[in-house]
Amino acid sequence: MARATMYFPPDFLWGTATSSHQVEGNNENNDWWAWEQEEGRILNGDKSGVACDWWANAERDFDHAAALHTNAHRLSLEWSRIEPEPSVFNAAALDRYRAMLQGLHDRGIEPMVTLHHFTNPRWLGEKGDFDSDLMVDYFQRYTTQVVDKLGDLIPKWVTINEPLIYLFFRYLGNEFPAPRQKGWGAARRAIHTMLKCHAAAYHTIKESYPESLIGVAAHIRPIQPPADGGRLDHYWARQMDWLFNDMWLEAMRDGRIRGILGRGTIKGLAGTYDYLGLNYYSRSLIRFPRTQPEPCPDGAEMSDMNFMENYPAGMFHSIKRLLRYQKPIYITENGLPDKEDRLRPAYLIAHLREIWRAISFNFPVMGYYHWSLVDNFEWERGWSQRFGLIGLDLGTQERQWRPSAHLYAQICRDYALSSDLTEQYAPTLLPVLFPGNS
Repeated sequence: MARATMYFPPDFLWGTATSSHQVEGNNENNDWWAWEQEEGRILNGDKSGVACDWWANAERDFDHAAALHTNAHRLSLEWSRIEPEPSVFNAAALDRYRAMLQGLHDRGIEPMVTLHHFTNPRWLGEKGDFDSDLMVDYFQRYTTQVVDKLGDLIPKWVTINEPLIYLFFRYLGNEFPAPRQKGWGAARRAIHTMLKCHAAAYHTIKESYPESLIGVAAHIRPIQPPADGGRLDHYWARQMDWLFNDMWLEAMRDGRIRGILGRGTIKGLAGTYDYLGLNYYSRSLIRFPRTQPEPCPDGAEMSDMNFMENYPAGMFHSIKRLLRYQKPIYITENGLPDKEDRLRPAYLIAHLREIWRAISFNFPVMGYYHWSLVDNFEWERGWSQRFGLIGLDLGTQERQWRPSAHLYAQICRDYALSSDLTEQYAPTLLPVLFPGNS
């Protein structure tokens, strides 16, 4: 039987991704920790607790990342550790982050650092969250401290992770801790403030490190009508798709916000991105006039808890829609919850094949960060979902490589995806991805 190999560029970044609250443990001074303590907030009553114990020993998992042959890792900083009280900055916390970043560099792993990944200091909630203009000064002040103390170790920055997920889940839903005010009015104020915060952070970083690359990690999720959807469903899906996937990116491009979340021009916003971070997981089917997704089609391959559909075609189309911005693209998150690793090998192979396909068309995809390196605390879903290449025993903190970790290690080592690997880890994909080899 003939063999085939899909090669990736020699400068491609192979990485993994995490966020501070989900792995560090004992982040007692942020709003998520407080929210977790309230009955009924987190599935099964879970708490983040010590999480993956990164505050004490992140280096243990950095060793695993190095053993995976990865050369990049995306992590976030915990604002509530760095600024536990307004204008009071914790030198020990900044030193610990510096040690972590240096530990990545020492292992040949380039860090990409996220300034805001869903969590806020508790004191910030008392002042109004993102629906208050005060947030811009606070965020710039926090960014300035990070730049001054850590900027020399950070070549790539994410200002805000998944701003539209934050907006919808916090201001329009009940999945995240609630701000003082909710609803569409507060959401309109918040999106303007978030864009201003992004712009302020961008310029603050560039003043000290003009060569650094700065962007956001945007959750791109194709929103489509159901197969039997009518004309109104198609119209509605287009509107929701633009709002969720395009509105923020368009505002970053030309400085103008438009649509149902308000209109106007934000000073200093236009062009404040050097790359685009793409968080891709799956798609959503929407029917008018709902905003909650429809059930997935019969026969769709579903992850644990039927949380998401395995839909690799959406990866290529999500990359393609970003070409209009004429910037490098990094896949800053991609993965699925799969405790038994029954789908992850095929999911990983199929999605990397779509990325390889995009690169073959000269689309500027520069790197891939798998979510996640190790099982972590999955927000309102607690410990019920396991996204890690590496499994975590909560009781003992022991790690166990899943088969998909061994698969990813070989891909990262060889910069290649082959029919041999596919046959070994996901043989059902062989006739799909390598039809001449079946």
